[in-house]
Amino acid sequence: MAGGNIRQHEWRVTGMDCGSCAAKVRGAVERLPGVAGVDVALMTERLRLTLDEGKTLPVQVEKAVRAVGFGIAPKGAAPERPEGGFVLPDGAFPDTTQEDDVRDETVARPAEPVPASWYQTSKGHLVIGTGALLAVAAASHLFLPTHISKWAFVLATLLGLAPVARRAIAMLRTGMPFTIEMLMTIAATGALVIGEAEEAALVVFLFAVGEMLEGLSANKAREGIRALSRLVPKVALLEIGGRTREVPAQALRVGQTVLVRPGDRVPCDGEVIEGTSGVDESPVTGESVPRLKEPGAAVFAGSINTEAALRVRVTKAAQDNTIARIVRLVEEAESARAPTERFIDRFSRVYMPAVVSAAILVALVPPLAFGAAWQDWIYRALALLLIGCPCALVISVPASISSALSTGARRGLLMKGGAVIEAVARTTHVAFDKTGTLTQGRPRVTDVIALSGSEAELLARAVGVESGASHPLGRAICAMAEERGIDAAPASAAKALPGRGAEAVIDGRTISVGSPRLAEERGEMTNAARDRVSALEAEGKTVVLVLGDTTPLGIIALRDQPRPDAARAVAELQGLGIEPVMLTGDNPRTAQAIAGQLGIAYQAGLMPEDKVAAIHGLTSEARVMMVGDGINDAPALAAAHVGVAMGSGTDVALETADAAILRDRVTDVAGTIRLARATMTNIRQNIIIALGLKLVFLVTTVLGVTGLWIAILADTGATVLVTLNALRLLFFRPDKKSVVVDRPDRETSRTGGTARGPEGVASRKAQDMA
Repeated sequence: MAGGNIRQHEWRVTGMDCGSCAAKVRGAVERLPGVAGVDVALMTERLRLTLDEGKTLPVQVEKAVRAVGFGIAPKGAAPERPEGGFVLPDGAFPDTTQEDDVRDETVARPAEPVPASWYQTSKGHLVIGTGALLAVAAASHLFLPTHISKWAFVLATLLGLAPVARRAIAMLRTGMPFTIEMLMTIAATGALVIGEAEEAALVVFLFAVGEMLEGLSANKAREGIRALSRLVPKVALLEIGGRTREVPAQALRVGQTVLVRPGDRVPCDGEVIEGTSGVDESPVTGESVPRLKEPGAAVFAGSINTEAALRVRVTKAAQDNTIARIVRLVEEAESARAPTERFIDRFSRVYMPAVVSAAILVALVPPLAFGAAWQDWIYRALALLLIGCPCALVISVPASISSALSTGARRGLLMKGGAVIEAVARTTHVAFDKTGTLTQGRPRVTDVIALSGSEAELLARAVGVESGASHPLGRAICAMAEERGIDAAPASAAKALPGRGAEAVIDGRTISVGSPRLAEERGEMTNAARDRVSALEAEGKTVVLVLGDTTPLGIIALRDQPRPDAARAVAELQGLGIEPVMLTGDNPRTAQAIAGQLGIAYQAGLMPEDKVAAIHGLTSEARVMMVGDGINDAPALAAAHVGVAMGSGTDVALETADAAILRDRVTDVAGTIRLARATMTNIRQNIIIALGLKLVFLVTTVLGVTGLWIAILADTGATVLVTLNALRLLFFRPDKKSVVVDRPDRETSRTGGTARGPEGVASRKAQDMA
């Protein structure tokens, strides 16, 4: 078949309330020829697959999904209301494709979508209808003879069971006999056959109530993700020709200018070009304190302007803004299933056929082998059938994962799926990059020592080499020269020396600006310079040398202060039983000074490849999380079990690592681990609830203690309980601090470290500078 016929398609499927619903959709489409890579996301209502259109057309996929009772619409189209299902409000997951042009007319503000109340849904209608029929039947039992009133219960059962039976038959035709609808149909019909019409009608009503509660619970679980997409305003005030007019925010194009008034939400990712104001970024990063924004500062879509008007230049289209990317990340994360979820999925495929087989044995063996009453054991077998649906078990993991992802996203803690959450929860060691992670990443020049010529000449040469540098040390040197009004010396043939510095040709001489290691390697370090360097490094400063052809021309010392919350973050991690370690390319003395302030172990003098080796050394015996800036530390992030990027919503922070921290807070590392651990605890609770209730009622049903109506409560009740338990994660506070417990066995990690210098590895003690 021609490769051009194979395409990836995506739809929104409505009406999925539990894990079994997703399995039904998957089963309906997997059987079609030419279908591959089926991905059904329950919480985000997404169906994605690869389709060979030479064998099956998209309309045939849609027909197969509708046949099993769900609504389906192509991505971006209006959602389709399923028969007997729930639909999220339009705009819950908006299509962020950019419009081709901006219309001239003023755009009216769209009304906020209002979710349908439970009684307005098809499942609500079924509850009301079956409840009314049951009430009428019960009333007839009070006023009519028993042999007549029983037919009212039969009628109530048949009318309430009809839509359930239709879906059961539709799924049977697609090769899925083991569904809750089929088990429910058999159980209710069997109850009528053995003369239990009253209980059959009650079971049908309870099933309808359970289905409705499942829908409401699933809808509530999706609310967190919906809230993210609603952060971006629908309209923006676009400036054209000195005038403003309302346009759809989705229609904004890069380079346009918008006006953001006090109290308005920022409609785009952009750069402030005029105005000064505090901006509340808590909707995006969870940071509660407004940040001052001046010309040149970046702003995020969804943040709130609190003080004065700002003119903002659009830097990203609607589909690429921070909120859109976070929503996409949360949606995609559902596909990255945790190992626990994959195991539960495999188990659930065996569970239902096993229970059905057990029900058949319960119905046949006692009467045939022991002469027991057929009616009693058939009744027990029918009740057992209702326990056979693994809905609660299947949804136990994805419901918790979705709630955790939503909670994390609201607080600037992003984890890319269940597999990452499980890995974070198992973390035993956290490795930090120093510059820009544990420290503020804004070093300042503290000392300029000219060994030849004047300080001005030294700075001019250094800036000539570092002009255009992206490294924080180079930028700091350029900033110092600018403060002093010193121009850069004309330079040519500039190039970087990875891990060591940079060099350029100035006045016919090769001038290098680099680490003391570079001077030692070239044999250009003098005893006097070495003594000066040692003294400065002992003060916790980072030292660079300006080198001529054969001798050092001067020394420049810089200091980068730890972040205000770095020491507290280290203490919180230790309180969680986690060993933190700092990995840095800086010199051992500076690393020792920083580590002493923070109470953290360290390895110093590391090249990028050395950091990877250090991570590999840790991962052989521990579960390691690496925290860095997402750019320079990319190899180390990839080498760790979990790579976490810090960086205020940057593309790299969102796209490259397994997890991202949008706020520049080191304490959020501990918060991420707390959230992951709470999620895994919640998952274990859900599994215990799901399996525990099933096991208890399985035993009591076989013993004849509980009957049909209790059995249906065991199924739908467990699903509702599991979902409600998962919803508790929406209110979890990751920043709730743990008590730090000092233990003797942690003394080495609190006060000691390992410094790795150019000559090898040496043990050092970081002095307590607190």
